[in-house]
Amino acid sequence: MKPHQTNNMQNSPTTLAFKPLTIDLKNSIQAVTLNAGRRNCNFTFANLIGWQFLFDTEVCLMPGIVIFRYMFSQRQPAYFISSSSLPSTYIIEKLRNRTADKGLPLTLIAVEDDWAAQLKEQYGDTITVEPLRNSYDYIYRRDELELMQGKNLKAKRNHVNKFLSEHPDYEYRELTPEHFDECRRLQVLWNEEIHHDNPWYGNTIESEHRMIETVFANWSELDILGGAIFVDGKMIAFSFGAAVTNDTFDTCVEKADRNISGAFSIINQQMAHHLPPQFRYINREEDMGLEGLRKSKTSYHPDRLLSYNIITFATL
Repeated sequence: MKPHQTNNMQNSPTTLAFKPLTIDLKNSIQAVTLNAGRRNCNFTFANLIGWQFLFDTEVCLMPGIVIFRYMFSQRQPAYFISSSSLPSTYIIEKLRNRTADKGLPLTLIAVEDDWAAQLKEQYGDTITVEPLRNSYDYIYRRDELELMQGKNLKAKRNHVNKFLSEHPDYEYRELTPEHFDECRRLQVLWNEEIHHDNPWYGNTIESEHRMIETVFANWSELDILGGAIFVDGKMIAFSFGAAVTNDTFDTCVEKADRNISGAFSIINQQMAHHLPPQFRYINREEDMGLEGLRKSKTSYHPDRLLSYNIITFATL
């Protein structure tokens, strides 16, 4: 099946030039991502920088579109694209030719359903579309996480109220670099508890630790917003994230003392309360297929599950 040309002829360069992702590209990348209307957590710049060590992330910038390249095992590339509309067939074919030169099929990741449907219409049976349920983003209305009104959130409201009754003198503080050592202490505690329950989780814990340290090292440059809960002067929960679009905040990291009832509920609620008013939605990212995490995220009744797909093109 020969794909027809889309109306979107976005920037048809002779070559697609990729370069390493660096902090100084933040403004250029966010000029696209913040306005693209894609609440996909993969486009949060803090995530891109924080996880770059794992994927050797590179980027190709053009007016109105940005293409990211991940390198997976055995140096197999995968691409994901931020734009307000589906990239032109020209760009897709350029990517296909680039991977075909290495004897590989083109793989696109984090493709939302609307784009997947359009690509399927264009390319038919020459592509396969694989849903990634474990990577779906949980997106919530900010006011619902803040106010927790209604029958659906009664249990969460009760958790918060119990915490407040047991710790009436708790403090919420804006997360700043002076708190990083306390975050590290709490992270070690959380890691020990989660690893005890899930021994196989070790590599993920190590990777997340490196991601957090990368964000800490670039805190101000990444425009991070964070908060922490203190009880009797001791941090018992912290959370931080950044904008993924102009109206959506991405919660990149959230840790709490699992031995303190309601610790996760209160940091979730207080973060929502203290965010700037521009943020109408909060993306709390994926559940990674973990049963407990899926149950927890579902119990907050997301406004939307943002579904993703991997798309693999037939090799040219």
